[in-house]
Amino acid sequence: MHFDIVDLQLFCAIAESPSLTQAAKKAFISPAAASTRIKKLEAQLDTRLFYRHNKGMQLTDDGLKLLTHARSILGQIQQVKNSFSKFRTDATGHVRIYANTTAVTDFLPEILADFLIQRPDVTIDLQERLTKEIIRGVVSGTTDIGILSGPVMAESIEVIHFSTDRLTVITPLNHPLTKMQQLKFTDTLSHAYIGFHSGSTLGDFLANLQSHMGVTLDTRVNVSGFESVCRMVEAGVGISIVPESFANRHQQTMDIQQIPLDETWAERKRSIVVQDYKKLEPVAQALVQEILAAYQAPYFAMKQ
Repeated sequence: MHFDIVDLQLFCAIAESPSLTQAAKKAFISPAAASTRIKKLEAQLDTRLFYRHNKGMQLTDDGLKLLTHARSILGQIQQVKNSFSKFRTDATGHVRIYANTTAVTDFLPEILADFLIQRPDVTIDLQERLTKEIIRGVVSGTTDIGILSGPVMAESIEVIHFSTDRLTVITPLNHPLTKMQQLKFTDTLSHAYIGFHSGSTLGDFLANLQSHMGVTLDTRVNVSGFESVCRMVEAGVGISIVPESFANRHQQTMDIQQIPLDETWAERKRSIVVQDYKKLEPVAQALVQEILAAYQAPYFAMKQ
């Protein structure tokens, strides 16, 4: 039985994407060609790999089995490539990054812009993902670098802490809470909230927090992105919780006020996660060092 590496890569991309169309786009082929390849792979294995429905494609039990094997095979191929990376420099190559919302919208654009200007032959694939997807991507080898906030509950990956941020409450300037020097989360529950669409890292974190505490926020509207949240708060629609770094930036140009949260979970360590820093391609290692340098953070790694 012969397996085409391109088919395995496409299969993994579909398994990890919301739709076949998006997976095909990442693989630089048409959705029709992607569908044909998957059907041929199913015929070769004499099994169904996906359930197809109007909301997308869902892995079958056999599909889950193949996903485990495919990730292992592709990971081994990457290790072979890495073993020859000593002959390469950080001036060429491709880096895959899974990052949370804060990283994608706050600090990565500037860092990546400088990094790419200095390296015209380098390309980067940056995707916004939830924390669990970031960790899964690093463990499976689907991505080279993960960037996230909060504790990392995973074995056999390297965690490099580069900065610390805090979650803070933002309000309109004339809001009753602006009289407070700091707040407990419970102090905010009687006020209307601006929330985040399902799928955002912070949105899911706050949803889990509500579930754990047995409370429900009075969410007036859910939006995408921190800038949209700040604009809604400025307009007086409600309050919200955002990273302090974002609040500091938008407070300079918007009529919003931030109030510190007196909660242990409000402190959020920001970390880079990789399988093994020493085995990364030189260009990926250089990017890790670029992020650390931007925050004047020394290299620090540990095994969880």
